[in-house]
Amino acid sequence: MRRIGKTTESAYIPAAVELANAYSIPIVATNDIRFMERNDFEAHEARVCIQEGVVLNDPNRSHRYTEQQYFRTPEDMQTLFADLPEALENTIEIAKRCNVFLELGKNQLPHFTVPENYTADSYLSEAANRGLNERLFFLYDKTAPTFENIRRVYDARLSRELDVINTMGFAGYFLIVADFTRWAKEHDIPVGPGRGSGPGSLVAYALSITDFDPLAFDLLFERFLNPERVSLPDFDIDFCIEGRDRVIEYVMERHGHECVSQIMTYGTMAAKAVVRDVGRVLALPYGFVDKIAKLIPFELGMTLDLALSQEPLLRERYEQEEEVRTLIDLARKLEGIARNVGKHAGGIVIAPGPLTHFLPLYCETNDAAHPVTQFDKDDVEAVGLIKFDFLGLTTLTIIHQALLVINATRKINQESPIDISRISLQDAETFSLLKNRHSTAVFQLESHGMQELIKRLKPDCFEDLIALVALFRPGPLQSGMVDDFVNRKHGRSQVFYPHPKLEPILRPTYGVILYQE
Repeated sequence: MRRIGKTTESAYIPAAVELANAYSIPIVATNDIRFMERNDFEAHEARVCIQEGVVLNDPNRSHRYTEQQYFRTPEDMQTLFADLPEALENTIEIAKRCNVFLELGKNQLPHFTVPENYTADSYLSEAANRGLNERLFFLYDKTAPTFENIRRVYDARLSRELDVINTMGFAGYFLIVADFTRWAKEHDIPVGPGRGSGPGSLVAYALSITDFDPLAFDLLFERFLNPERVSLPDFDIDFCIEGRDRVIEYVMERHGHECVSQIMTYGTMAAKAVVRDVGRVLALPYGFVDKIAKLIPFELGMTLDLALSQEPLLRERYEQEEEVRTLIDLARKLEGIARNVGKHAGGIVIAPGPLTHFLPLYCETNDAAHPVTQFDKDDVEAVGLIKFDFLGLTTLTIIHQALLVINATRKINQESPIDISRISLQDAETFSLLKNRHSTAVFQLESHGMQELIKRLKPDCFEDLIALVALFRPGPLQSGMVDDFVNRKHGRSQVFYPHPKLEPILRPTYGVILYQE
């Protein structure tokens, strides 16, 4: 039972105590806490009004909460229930039974079932070596006299990576990712070739998780997994947008619905938005609120306190106008709290047992069969669970559909189908199209700004495309690095290196330190 100032309590509590005594049922004192401090009541009411789309002074709105629903001290509760001390004692007894221990800092890796007589480590090693054989026979002529020397380089890299993966205990992780990417390909669901740091792993290439040869592009495995920087591995896997949900469903069936879930995201009340929301529930004129909101600088990480210190006019109006002060002060109390919830664009968590052993779950009313974690991605990783990224990419769908149409026509003409994996990365006609800015619907190359950069750079090799994506970021664009790169590529500026030993590393980027590796 609770005493929070509701008018019905004077009749309800004596009747409830009488009923409890009659049937020997223990009574328990609670407080139904909704906010921390007593003076937070107005801010809480404003938050409720924002959620319900009503204004504070609406005479017809429901008043479900009271100003007494703050976090009371033990002394406050003892005074409040002085006539029913057993109710407080029972509350303590319940609290003693609620023991939750979250073991932070320890990885809770999902299990992968391997065949009999194998461990995860030995099974991964065998699968990786078998896959590397297939890759090398595809890339090179195994009868060539240089093949054995090439093979030794790949074998040494694979052995080193496997040692790191197995020592760090991530063999199961690689096997799980390889399993669902293999399933997707077997069920005609296009899978991306890889992005981020994952393609730096030869093991991933051997397992067909990625389709880039890391040795051919001088990619570093340590960028993905480094024993000196202990962090969880994180593959970003792109799937055809139409098949992504089928892959997620497969993973749920494979590992158990109780062990797999999507990850929740929280939308918070940011500075500009919270001012507009609070202005609306205070029934202030739109034009007035709009002018105040526009005084808040549009910068990442901006807060109301920061805006007041940076924007003189906002500070002046705050100090001189009571309405502005009321608006800002109430908005400051709500700033940063959760406004809504959603699902992570691609994040899936797979636990070694039922998820409820590791974190709380959240069910939407219309989708109780697919709960999501109440923890966001950072807290999911804090309790040691691994996030797998299943990203839906429309470009893969377009490519897949285009190949279906092309190969259907080629079949009619009795021509062999096109295998996209065998198209040369140095295809001259493709680069001719790119130089003329025909990059609409090409992933990461289709924006107007990127097309302008393509026009200047005139890429003529695959390495130029890698550089394009790296250059089209705020740092390089604002630092003059783009101009240096373009001018050096086209011979308008001299290529020089900060130190002779850096020349082999910086030669592909014309002496520009473009990549963080």
